[in-house]
Amino acid sequence: MIVIQRVRVRWSAAGRGAAQANARRGLNRPVVLPAPLPTGDVVVHDVLADEAASYTLRSDVLAGGVSIARSLTLWLAFEGSAVTVERLPGGAAFPRAGVSTRLFTLAHGQVGRYRANFRFRFTDCACDPSWYYEDWVVHVSNGNAAGDRLLRGEPDCVVDNRVHLYGGPARRGNR
Repeated sequence: MIVIQRVRVRWSAAGRGAAQANARRGLNRPVVLPAPLPTGDVVVHDVLADEAASYTLRSDVLAGGVSIARSLTLWLAFEGSAVTVERLPGGAAFPRAGVSTRLFTLAHGQVGRYRANFRFRFTDCACDPSWYYEDWVVHVSNGNAAGDRLLRGEPDCVVDNRVHLYGGPARRGNR
């Protein structure tokens, strides 16, 4: 079983100031997985804290085959008991990702963490300059993520692709 938890924090262009940043500080952390987890080859726990809902956490749980990872713009490929996780190109206006990006390969029992932030347009029309922003932390467990493994355990692989969304230098290095 592959367990994926994506925690997203979403805010508008008006919510970019220091006071608003304080309101969302600490929300982009893993949360307790629902118990019991449904059965399936892949289980997705998708959590959203949206400025429009006063950052109240909302979560959905999906279970099924590997194709459900695509709803998170992730691609899973198996080789024996190992799983390779890639980020698929998505609808983000920034950073632009025109090709798939390999994040990590996890042996059975390992956990990977992927962090990224994005700027999206509210519509696909270039005539509408309205933006919203998301900060993601995604944990992928190759094997059951029992207990509080995502909350307290250190991941085996970490990829940090956060960028400076408002201009200026990008963050340096992966952590």
